[in-house]
Amino acid sequence: MNVLPAQDMADAVGKYFATAAQARAWTVETTLDWTRADAGRLTEGQLSAVEFITVIEDHLPGYFSLYTENFPVDASVEPWLYEHNRELYHFTVRWAAEEDTHARALARYQVASGMRDEAGVRERLIEPGQAQFELPFDHPVQFFAYALVQEKATQIYYQQLRAVAGDPVLAEVLTRLSRDEARHFTFMADVVSAYLRVHGDAVLDPIRAVIAEFRMPLAGAIRGYWRWALKIADTARYDHTDAYEHLINVMNRAVDTPSERLGELVRFVGACRTIA
Repeated sequence: MNVLPAQDMADAVGKYFATAAQARAWTVETTLDWTRADAGRLTEGQLSAVEFITVIEDHLPGYFSLYTENFPVDASVEPWLYEHNRELYHFTVRWAAEEDTHARALARYQVASGMRDEAGVRERLIEPGQAQFELPFDHPVQFFAYALVQEKATQIYYQQLRAVAGDPVLAEVLTRLSRDEARHFTFMADVVSAYLRVHGDAVLDPIRAVIAEFRMPLAGAIRGYWRWALKIADTARYDHTDAYEHLINVMNRAVDTPSERLGELVRFVGACRTIA
């Protein structure tokens, strides 16, 4: 299994926690004034967007299981791999807690703003929550390259939805979510960069495969996903390929002397962005 040396993973995790310690802490219960939330200020498209991103964020158990299953921290792996996976786990549980806070904040907004009552929100999340989320990857770097694009695309969408949101409370929620996603992206970028430095050209084909087959979470699992995605794109630009420029920057900065194969991958990612 071509994982990073445990120290490289530990360095990336340590950097993330150092950055997180300086971030503005917030909680669903006390940070926002939910009494001011008013869904009546939102357009139909904005209401649909809130529901959409709540569904995506709420699938956290499915996302988390991908990492616990593919990077297990038990006796099923050799000690050297356990050492790496345990360092990654420090990040994974923190990441999961932050993403779960996103899901709870969006669900709380729906209730507080009058979109639905609590029972109605929970009921709407059952079917998509039980949908199976899979990433058919066989190289460790692919999980981080995928998350790099997904986290940045989500951050960009939250920023753009915030710019048009009619309710200031929703705008504040989106501000906090986008800041968290920006930190998650930075961690994934640090890990992908480390893979490029340590393994070089050996990780280029796996990264290329991620981009060639990229789909946002639950794209193949939720009924009517693409119709819904197109609808919310009419409200604020929603295009995961907006994140490809950031992936290109990560790859270009990762190594001092880029190989021709790395140049080919950079051009391929850029072409995917242009075509989309």
